[in-house]
Amino acid sequence: MNFNSFEEILDFAIEREKQSVSFYQRLMDRESFPASKQTLAELAEEEKKHQTLLENFKQGQRSVVEYKYEWIPDIKRSDYLVDTRYEPGMDFVEILRLAMKREEKALRLYNLLAAKTDNAECVQLFKMLAQEEAKHKRMFEIFYDDHMAKMGD
Repeated sequence: MNFNSFEEILDFAIEREKQSVSFYQRLMDRESFPASKQTLAELAEEEKKHQTLLENFKQGQRSVVEYKYEWIPDIKRSDYLVDTRYEPGMDFVEILRLAMKREEKALRLYNLLAAKTDNAECVQLFKMLAQEEAKHKRMFEIFYDDHMAKMGD
Protein backbone atom coordinates (compact mmCIF):
# COMPACT_ATOMS: atom_id res chain seq x y z
CA MET A 1 0.00 0.00 0.00
CA ASN A 2 1.77 3.09 -1.25
CA PHE A 3 0.41 6.59 -0.88
CA ASN A 4 1.85 9.77 -2.32
CA SER A 5 0.22 12.12 0.16
CA PHE A 6 -1.58 12.23 3.45
CA GLU A 7 -4.71 13.21 1.51
CA GLU A 8 -4.52 9.90 -0.37
CA ILE A 9 -4.29 8.05 2.95
CA LEU A 10 -7.39 9.83 4.22
CA ASP A 11 -9.27 9.25 0.95
CA PHE A 12 -8.45 5.55 1.15
CA ALA A 13 -9.63 5.34 4.78
CA ILE A 14 -12.81 7.29 3.98
CA GLU A 15 -13.60 4.94 1.11
CA ARG A 16 -13.09 1.92 3.37
CA GLU A 17 -15.52 3.37 5.91
CA LYS A 18 -18.08 4.02 3.16
CA GLN A 19 -17.76 0.39 2.08
CA SER A 20 -18.33 -0.73 5.67
CA VAL A 21 -21.45 1.40 5.99
CA SER A 22 -22.80 -0.09 2.76
CA PHE A 23 -21.91 -3.62 3.89
CA TYR A 24 -23.73 -3.34 7.22
CA GLN A 25 -26.73 -1.64 5.63
CA ARG A 26 -27.01 -4.46 3.06
CA LEU A 27 -26.88 -7.04 5.83
CA MET A 28 -29.41 -5.11 7.89
CA ASP A 29 -31.82 -4.95 4.95
CA ARG A 30 -31.81 -8.73 4.55
CA GLU A 31 -31.87 -9.59 8.27
CA SER A 32 -35.21 -10.57 9.75
CA PHE A 33 -34.29 -10.99 13.43
CA PRO A 34 -34.91 -7.62 15.17
CA ALA A 35 -31.93 -7.80 17.56
CA SER A 36 -29.54 -8.61 14.72
CA LYS A 37 -31.06 -5.86 12.60
CA GLN A 38 -30.55 -3.38 15.46
CA THR A 39 -26.91 -4.44 15.97
CA LEU A 40 -26.19 -4.05 12.25
CA ALA A 41 -27.88 -0.64 12.22
CA GLU A 42 -25.70 0.46 15.14
CA LEU A 43 -22.57 -0.76 13.37
CA ALA A 44 -23.52 1.07 10.18
CA GLU A 45 -24.01 4.22 12.24
CA GLU A 46 -20.63 3.81 13.95
CA GLU A 47 -18.91 3.37 10.59
CA LYS A 48 -20.67 6.55 9.37
CA LYS A 49 -19.23 8.37 12.38
CA HIS A 50 -15.76 7.11 11.46
CA GLN A 51 -16.28 8.33 7.90
CA THR A 52 -17.39 11.76 9.12
CA LEU A 53 -14.46 11.99 11.52
CA LEU A 54 -12.02 11.25 8.69
CA GLU A 55 -13.75 13.69 6.32
CA ASN A 56 -13.67 16.44 8.95
CA PHE A 57 -10.02 15.69 9.67
CA LYS A 58 -9.25 15.97 5.96
CA GLN A 59 -11.00 19.36 5.84
CA GLY A 60 -8.78 20.68 8.60
CA GLN A 61 -10.82 19.95 11.70
CA ARG A 62 -7.89 18.29 13.40
CA SER A 63 -9.03 18.23 17.00
CA VAL A 64 -9.74 14.60 17.76
CA VAL A 65 -12.12 14.36 20.70
CA GLU A 66 -11.09 12.98 24.06
CA TYR A 67 -11.03 9.23 23.82
CA LYS A 68 -10.67 6.63 26.53
CA TYR A 69 -8.44 3.82 25.33
CA GLU A 70 -8.99 0.39 26.84
CA TRP A 71 -7.45 -3.01 26.35
CA ILE A 72 -9.52 -5.02 23.87
CA PRO A 73 -8.70 -8.71 24.15
CA ASP A 74 -8.19 -10.37 20.79
CA ILE A 75 -10.08 -13.65 20.67
CA LYS A 76 -8.30 -14.36 17.34
CA ARG A 77 -11.15 -16.30 15.74
CA SER A 78 -10.76 -14.37 12.51
CA ASP A 79 -7.06 -15.25 12.36
CA TYR A 80 -8.06 -18.79 11.37
CA LEU A 81 -10.59 -17.87 8.70
CA VAL A 82 -10.05 -17.45 4.99
CA ASP A 83 -11.22 -14.36 3.15
CA THR A 84 -14.64 -14.60 1.58
CA ARG A 85 -16.87 -12.25 -0.38
CA TYR A 86 -20.44 -11.35 0.44
CA GLU A 87 -23.01 -13.14 -1.65
CA PRO A 88 -26.78 -12.89 -1.34
CA GLY A 89 -28.16 -15.86 0.52
CA MET A 90 -25.18 -16.35 2.82
CA ASP A 91 -26.19 -17.97 6.07
CA PHE A 92 -25.67 -16.32 9.46
CA VAL A 93 -22.40 -18.11 10.25
CA GLU A 94 -20.88 -17.10 6.92
CA ILE A 95 -21.94 -13.49 7.49
CA LEU A 96 -20.32 -13.52 10.94
CA ARG A 97 -17.11 -14.91 9.46
CA LEU A 98 -17.11 -12.27 6.75
CA ALA A 99 -17.77 -9.48 9.26
CA MET A 100 -14.95 -10.70 11.53
CA LYS A 101 -12.48 -10.63 8.64
CA ARG A 102 -13.63 -7.18 7.53
CA GLU A 103 -13.11 -5.77 11.02
CA GLU A 104 -9.75 -7.54 11.33
CA LYS A 105 -8.62 -5.84 8.12
CA ALA A 106 -9.89 -2.45 9.26
CA LEU A 107 -8.02 -2.84 12.56
CA ARG A 108 -4.85 -3.76 10.71
CA LEU A 109 -5.29 -0.85 8.30
CA TYR A 110 -5.56 1.77 11.02
CA ASN A 111 -2.61 0.35 12.93
CA LEU A 112 -0.59 0.44 9.70
CA LEU A 113 -1.64 4.01 8.93
CA ALA A 114 -0.72 5.09 12.47
CA ALA A 115 2.73 3.57 11.97
CA LYS A 116 3.21 5.33 8.61
CA THR A 117 2.88 8.88 9.92
CA ASP A 118 4.80 10.96 12.40
CA ASN A 119 2.04 13.55 12.80
CA ALA A 120 0.80 13.19 16.39
CA GLU A 121 -2.78 14.18 15.51
CA CYS A 122 -2.88 11.59 12.76
CA VAL A 123 -1.44 8.90 14.99
CA GLN A 124 -4.09 9.68 17.61
CA LEU A 125 -6.87 9.56 15.00
CA PHE A 126 -5.74 6.23 13.55
CA LYS A 127 -5.17 4.64 16.96
CA MET A 128 -8.65 5.67 18.04
CA LEU A 129 -10.15 4.19 14.88
CA ALA A 130 -8.10 1.00 15.35
CA GLN A 131 -9.53 0.66 18.86
CA GLU A 132 -13.07 1.07 17.52
CA GLU A 133 -12.50 -1.61 14.88
CA ALA A 134 -11.01 -3.91 17.54
CA LYS A 135 -14.25 -3.56 19.50
CA HIS A 136 -16.28 -4.50 16.42
CA LYS A 137 -14.04 -7.47 15.71
CA ARG A 138 -14.36 -8.75 19.27
CA MET A 139 -18.14 -8.34 19.16
CA PHE A 140 -18.43 -10.47 16.00
CA GLU A 141 -16.06 -13.07 17.42
CA ILE A 142 -18.22 -13.34 20.56
CA PHE A 143 -21.38 -13.60 18.41
CA TYR A 144 -19.66 -16.33 16.43
CA ASP A 145 -18.55 -18.26 19.52
CA ASP A 146 -22.01 -17.98 21.08
CA HIS A 147 -23.71 -19.09 17.88
CA MET A 148 -21.37 -22.05 17.40
CA ALA A 149 -21.87 -23.09 21.04
CA LYS A 150 -25.63 -23.12 20.47
CA MET A 151 -25.06 -25.30 17.43
CA GLY A 152 -23.12 -27.80 19.53
CA ASP A 153 -19.64 -26.93 18.28
